Amino acid sequence: MKYTYEQVAKTIDHSLLHPTMTDAELEHGCRLAARYGVASVCIKPYAVKRAAELLQGKGVLVGAVIGFPHGSSTTESKRFETQLACQDGAGEIDMVINVGKALSGDWDYVEQDVRAVCEEAHQHGARVKVILENDYLTKGGAGLSSDELKQKLCQLCERAGADWVKTSSGYGFVKQADGTYHYQGATEHDLTLMRASVSERVQVKAAGGVRDLDGLFKVRDLGASRCGATATAAMLDEYQRRATSEPDGPGAMAGSGKLGTGGY
Repeated sequence: MKYTYEQVAKTIDHSLLHPTMTDAELEHGCRLAARYGVASVCIKPYAVKRAAELLQGKGVLVGAVIGFPHGSSTTESKRFETQLACQDGAGEIDMVINVGKALSGDWDYVEQDVRAVCEEAHQHGARVKVILENDYLTKGGAGLSSDELKQKLCQLCERAGADWVKTSSGYGFVKQADGTYHYQGATEHDLTLMRASVSERVQVKAAGGVRDLDGLFKVRDLGASRCGATATAAMLDEYQRRATSEPDGPGAMAGSGKLGTGGY
């Protein structure tokens, strides 16, 4: 196999963020995360304390989203959310930038917004993933092309102390010409660009649209160390199936994980 089970499982942040998620579903998701040995659960702030209780001693971190999903909270609100989440047991923070400020070219605001969360989290020993929400950046902004804007934001996040830069929230829906809403999430192009835009100190997280094992392998191939996922059980069950049936074969190679220009 191309990667060990632990390498694959510890790439996954098991996402428990759906707006309708019940307490029972949250608890089921935490137990699933522990059973499969993933890196973390990614949850809403109110649920951190309960998740921390369920996952204590299980080797799975609790990650809380901040300013989620649109990044429009004030900086002080984001800082305070971070403080509360860390006090409740969060070891990782996934914050959303203020996208409107980024598109306006207010770089100082965006950087200070990220820095405030990073400084608060780091005081508590937690690490920070900063969500750019790339689906909202496809037309560029502030006089920059889409790629230039993403590159600038990655560099800004590194200066502000981010531990990861992250592609998407999974909820960055954009209205299409036919009136429907859709998002791409992580793309091969964006992961490559983001990995090249920061130093080795900063990691990259993919989120949105990674639904099968080959897509997860591709994420790792492109240099991302984490991937947000809801199809955790299906992907890791597939890994075990391949490991059993093809222990020395090519079954875990990239295969159908080709991404092209869209999401995967």
